[in-house]
Amino acid sequence: MLGVGLALALLAAVAVVGLKTLTHRYDRTVARGELLDPSARRDRTDLDAALNYLLIGSDRRAGSTAEDQRSDTILVVHVPADARQAYLISVPRDLLVAIPPAPNGYGGGSDKINAAYDHGGGGEAGVRLLSATLARLTGLRFDGAALIDFPGLRQVVDLLGGVRMCVDTEVRSIHTGTLFTPGCQRMDGARALDYVRQRYDLPGGDYDRQRHQQQLLRAMLDRAAETDLRRDPARLDRLIRAVGASLTVDTNGVPLEDLLLTLRDLPPNALTGVQLPSRPQTIDEVSYVVLENGGNGLFDALRAARVPGWARANPAWITRL
Repeated sequence: MLGVGLALALLAAVAVVGLKTLTHRYDRTVARGELLDPSARRDRTDLDAALNYLLIGSDRRAGSTAEDQRSDTILVVHVPADARQAYLISVPRDLLVAIPPAPNGYGGGSDKINAAYDHGGGGEAGVRLLSATLARLTGLRFDGAALIDFPGLRQVVDLLGGVRMCVDTEVRSIHTGTLFTPGCQRMDGARALDYVRQRYDLPGGDYDRQRHQQQLLRAMLDRAAETDLRRDPARLDRLIRAVGASLTVDTNGVPLEDLLLTLRDLPPNALTGVQLPSRPQTIDEVSYVVLENGGNGLFDALRAARVPGWARANPAWITRL
């Protein structure tokens, strides 16, 4: 969910430490992987041009069944060429898509998009199949990808000292039974993660869930910016190690230092949430989400790097975070 965002959070918190020092320490902790299918990978990333990244949050946990090991969060992050804003495009987990065949023997077929991760075998292979599915759906080629696991995300939030989240609608967690009441409140990692996973009994269903996940990213960036980790190097090291241990990244051959240098001036208040125009549909008693007009308006804007114009023309699908 938050791979690029976690890197930005570190930059916001420790900018004065020095980019070279930070990236050297961070680079040693981050797992590298081949997360993008060849069909979903941009031939060459130009950091002076608009960038598109795929972020996957996996809900895989020790002891979970295969059915539970799906990609819980799917985000496309679009950064325009000026790198002064970023658009977080949430892909509904129940989106009905055509999933291509996978090397592990999966023959392909129609299913919810979050099932692509499991059909591909989970881990790096699962992200590759998910990226191929998105590339087929949208025509996009990505400049990189990141896979983050939930336990790691919880630890990062805790090391930041918690985050400030504003609950707009009362909801009880279907996972823990926790009742979240309206109002702004400080949440630790477990509570924040529990909250942003809820979609049942919310008026907007999965749309509310997507928005809350986008808000968590903004809250992490805000918290990192206000936390003076310069005065606590031991805590800073723990945070860097936690971020690195939580992530598997694919930068498409771009050095991490160059990528962070490009993104370092992106302010938290420049994040804009985008929801895909879609509607529910039931097929054979199974609930899915299908795109309005195939999502072509937004996908066209992404391919042409004209997302700001699309956002101004479609305010109903935009959330200022």
